[in-house]
Amino acid sequence: MPAAARGLRYDRAHTPMPAARVPAASPEPSPIPRARMRRFLWRALPLLALLHVFLALSLLPWLPAVAQGIGAAALLLSLLLIPAGLSSRLHAGRAWDLLAWLGFFDLGLFSSTLVLTLLRDLLMLWPQARPWAGVSALLVPALALLVCLVGLVSARRVARVVDVRVVLPGLPGALEGFTIVQISDLHVGPTIKAGLVRAVVARVNQLRPDLIAVTGDVVDGAVARLRAHTAPLGDLHARHGAWLVPGNHDYYSGVHDWITEFERLGLRCLLNEHAVLEHQGARLLVAGVTDPQAHAFDPRHRSDPHQAVHGAPSGIPRILLAHQPRSAFEAAKAGFDLQLSGHTHGGQFWPWNHVVRLQQPFVAGLYRHGQLQIYVSRGTGYWGPPKRLGAPSEITRIRLSAGLG
Repeated sequence: MPAAARGLRYDRAHTPMPAARVPAASPEPSPIPRARMRRFLWRALPLLALLHVFLALSLLPWLPAVAQGIGAAALLLSLLLIPAGLSSRLHAGRAWDLLAWLGFFDLGLFSSTLVLTLLRDLLMLWPQARPWAGVSALLVPALALLVCLVGLVSARRVARVVDVRVVLPGLPGALEGFTIVQISDLHVGPTIKAGLVRAVVARVNQLRPDLIAVTGDVVDGAVARLRAHTAPLGDLHARHGAWLVPGNHDYYSGVHDWITEFERLGLRCLLNEHAVLEHQGARLLVAGVTDPQAHAFDPRHRSDPHQAVHGAPSGIPRILLAHQPRSAFEAAKAGFDLQLSGHTHGGQFWPWNHVVRLQQPFVAGLYRHGQLQIYVSRGTGYWGPPKRLGAPSEITRIRLSAGLG
């Protein structure tokens, strides 16, 4: 029996969205269009090349001759590996997966090297630091590599469980202690496979949740390539089922096919719609919205929290699953009490945990906007570089409370 149906009693809202569930044939040859990837790479390559030249000019002149040669070769290899790793998602096979591992690890290494080089250059403006120019030029790549190895270990371990208590005034007594386990941003793809997914599922099931919320970016790649690696998600089990909203990467990866596959696995997809659950005589509304970018892939999927709650009964707790935290402003207007989101990865590693604030109003943890509370997960997997530093992955166990005691 599908995971979302085991032990589940709910009334589903009748909205016009289900018509958009029908898989639509794409005129493009890949769920992540090759032409779009080419355009991105052609735009990114000049900047990437300039940044590699910057590293060469900043570090290589201070190194011994042998180290200069090794450093120049490493920078040239890096300039080739990063775009190769990014484009590997368009191809299947172990060789391409290996290329993805090398390219994405190199992307993380390049990022840390660039940041540390900028800091070193600033330090070199201080006259007393200039005698250390040669030593510091050697330390930068060594420290960057160490940071990446530590980040790799952090990223590849099974996400820790983070406990969060959310107080909802007026919560019915029957819902006191109701538990929602949230997973987000798994990014099953070139470097995250079935083994890690299976371990996440086992940890979620050990928590015996009342409800499971999957808040988007489950995959990075087509169904045909990743079906075997997402299959363990079909073993998710909760009293009131597993519910899912698609994220932007799910849209990049062919959302219609993935909605069909997710529902085949028993994950109930909420596309600007809601369901009313019955729990020990009390009722709870769970709704979901599509990603804010969804309309670019299918106009019928334009994100709309107001539509998601249309026709819902009043006077019961309202919980919204929304991939991106910025959905909160409209969600508050629509009368939701709690929004569960992901997308940010908490920045994934320093210093991007500060940069992400420029794109999202809420980064990680519990926030409030008016009467709406927003919980933003740091994500259960990772995207791109297999690296987490200062932003550990998480499986979130949320307990609802009326605030008594």
